[in-house]
Amino acid sequence: MDRSELIAQIPGLRRYARVLTGNAWAADDLVQDTLERACSKWRLWAAGSNLRAWLFTLMHNQFANQVRRSIRQSNAGRMVDMEDVNDELIAADTGLDMAMDLHRCLMRLPEDQRATLLLVSLEDMSYEDVARITGVPVGTVMSRLSRARARLRELMEGSLDKTPALRAVTHKPVLHRLQ
Repeated sequence: MDRSELIAQIPGLRRYARVLTGNAWAADDLVQDTLERACSKWRLWAAGSNLRAWLFTLMHNQFANQVRRSIRQSNAGRMVDMEDVNDELIAADTGLDMAMDLHRCLMRLPEDQRATLLLVSLEDMSYEDVARITGVPVGTVMSRLSRARARLRELMEGSLDKTPALRAVTHKPVLHRLQ
């Protein structure tokens, strides 16, 4: 594994980790864990194969393991459905820009849909690569992507309706880039 190739993948890994975790600190930890795993398992990577897809697969699996571990460890806590507390999550009208609203809406998507949407849209990965990374068939990737786009559109329209400062801003260019 060429070190410069690995380093070139870090910005994409950080973007994906930030979206998965929703937290800059947790994202940096996830990238660190992914890179540590890549270095310790570098012999499993087939030279000449897609390093980017391999690293994203490692990250996706690392994140899934962390989520499962945290669920097992949080016996005292309870899971809350975002839809059940929707009214509590609406921020006051502070003139937030479109990026913050988009981020908030992205974080309300189910993790599998959010990951698929961002791998295809932001990281410009093929459906086949996303299928390999997430361990699902290509048809499932396409379905998740379609559902994620539709739900994001609904969320953005709903949040624009509730935020007067954002009503004047059209969200279609943002959604167009994600399609």
